Amino acid sequence: MAESADFDYLVKFIIIGDSAAGKTCLLRQFLEGRFPRTSTHTLGVEFGTKKLVVGDTRLKVQIWDTAGQERFRSVTRSYYRGAAGILVVYDVTRADTFAHINDWLADARSLASPGIAICVVGNKADLKAERQVSSEEGQQFCERQNLRFSETSALTGLNVQEVFTELAATVDQQIKSGALASSIVRTGELPKVQKGTCNC
Repeated sequence: MAESADFDYLVKFIIIGDSAAGKTCLLRQFLEGRFPRTSTHTLGVEFGTKKLVVGDTRLKVQIWDTAGQERFRSVTRSYYRGAAGILVVYDVTRADTFAHINDWLADARSLASPGIAICVVGNKADLKAERQVSSEEGQQFCERQNLRFSETSALTGLNVQEVFTELAATVDQQIKSGALASSIVRTGELPKVQKGTCNC
């Protein structure tokens, strides 16, 4: 009960996308304000939490960073259940990761709750000389899909805090409209954490 005074809702975000798109680095930059100089492929799932204030709502956000390798897809699919927000991440220097966005969105739409908040994120925007996917391509794709779009750099911190905060603001709107009633835990309720591989 001690934590009930610290937040109004517990919500779950998941980060999905191809391997080496920078998902774990985005999470670390958001949680710790730093870029991890050594990073390995996520094996299964990594996890972190952060409290955000959106308007008059205090959210405690559980963020699950999922592995992008195909051999872990059956494990990570279970983490869509109960999610309120999803970040779909691709690497702007690798066109193949952008081409796979539709596959990740198909998983999200079939496995997550209806009305879930989704943002597509083009990461590594600092690598301008190596860019293979333009900002316009990402923006146009998301306009066609009616999705939020942002470009980030986990290295410099560009838009990292903003993309998570904006997703939280969208989730707050969904909570207030009643669209995400089954994907949140209110203050005073016991948070249910799913079992699974976690390399924290």
